[in-house]
Amino acid sequence: MNIKTTVWVGKNGITESLLNEIASQLEYRKVIKIKFLKNSDRENFREISNQIAEYLGAEIVDMRGFTVTLRKLGNK
Repeated sequence: MNIKTTVWVGKNGITESLLNEIASQLEYRKVIKIKFLKNSDRENFREISNQIAEYLGAEIVDMRGFTVTLRKLGNK
């Protein structure tokens, strides 16, 4: 997808404030990219991405490298 990454996950991992930011961006943009940086928990990238999508009521559109694209679903 030709959209730019708008959220980066770093050494602090997934925090409540980061989840709030992802939720806010999903509400505004409907589709966002999240990139897991080298100092993040890349070993659990797929599991964490699935948990984020489920928690926020989003759908994973694409996973490439350590970047995941999410699309907002419904009214969650």
